[in-house]
Amino acid sequence: MAERILESLPADYRQGHFIGRAQSPDGPCVIAIEGGMIHDLTGVVSTVSGAISRRSFSGGTAIGPVEDGLPQGWRLLTPIDLQCIKASGVTFAVSAIERVIEERARGDAAEAAAIRAQLEDKVGAGIRAVVPGSEAAAQLKAVLIEEGMWSQYLEVAIGPDAEIFSKAPVLSAVGTGAMVGVRSDSHWNNPEPEVVLVCDAHGAVIGATLGNDVNLRDFEGRSALLLSKAKDNTASCAIGPFIRLFDDSFTIDDVRSADVELTIDGPEGYRLEGRNDMSQISRDPLDLVAQCLSEHHYPDGFVLFCGTLFAPTQDRDTPGTGFTHKVGDVVTIRSHRLGTLTNTVTTSRDAPAWTMGIGGFVSNLAARGLIDRI
Repeated sequence: MAERILESLPADYRQGHFIGRAQSPDGPCVIAIEGGMIHDLTGVVSTVSGAISRRSFSGGTAIGPVEDGLPQGWRLLTPIDLQCIKASGVTFAVSAIERVIEERARGDAAEAAAIRAQLEDKVGAGIRAVVPGSEAAAQLKAVLIEEGMWSQYLEVAIGPDAEIFSKAPVLSAVGTGAMVGVRSDSHWNNPEPEVVLVCDAHGAVIGATLGNDVNLRDFEGRSALLLSKAKDNTASCAIGPFIRLFDDSFTIDDVRSADVELTIDGPEGYRLEGRNDMSQISRDPLDLVAQCLSEHHYPDGFVLFCGTLFAPTQDRDTPGTGFTHKVGDVVTIRSHRLGTLTNTVTTSRDAPAWTMGIGGFVSNLAARGLIDRI
């Protein structure tokens, strides 16, 4: 476990401030890393959402240096707990084009290649050049409608309103080292490597982490009304390894310029590499947060996936059918300021069951005498 923690952190971890969670034999614990030392904050604050609300990120009990890892029998969890898990989609031009392809191919990967070439030729340059919600975007929309090429995905790509949806239930996300799930009846799917913003109840962004917004392209391609079925399944949301807190050395500008790298290593020797360049995002991350907050309240805070530039088109098996996951794929998402999130793919049917919901979590804290520290 010591190796896993050290390998999951960014190279400059000694200069950063991090908060996360670990499973101990007694139950979930809040941990922090500062100056290369791990601290157990659970005796001070028993939830990450509470630590964020009170800005309580230090103190507690020293565990030891990062190099020594966690105590025997402990393992890392996703670094969030009571926060709502939200996501924004179609925030990059390339992902917008890919969503239109999914829609027009009706989820059939074999049809995607020809549609992709046609759309990129007619839409690609224009959609990359406009600011969402601007007059230029409205003019492009009018042209595309006239040509019969308009789509609901282009509406959220260049229109005034971003796509914001609920990714997963509270406490259902998995962390680094865990299995990540795709539905067993999906035949066209992919990871989505993303930066995840971490916000308090008022929408203030206090830090960031990494996420995998696992997506089923065949389900969503058949109908946008299947979005929830495509996105929200057992183990289909991975977040981690730690929340890097904003400070003088790490700010929202580092998020805006973040380069998120992805590798997929298949059990048959297949390898895919990709990246998500946040500097190419169509909407500013803080605008996405404002649209998520909107006319809503999140008393325990929320996290927000920012969307991805990555859209895999590299063939894996049959030429022209693109990429899809296989059980046993190792998905590695890394960014040099946020660390590394690693998960192995299984089916949602076969993934370890999600057993600790809100009731079980609260009961565990009560049994440990920690309920008053939420």
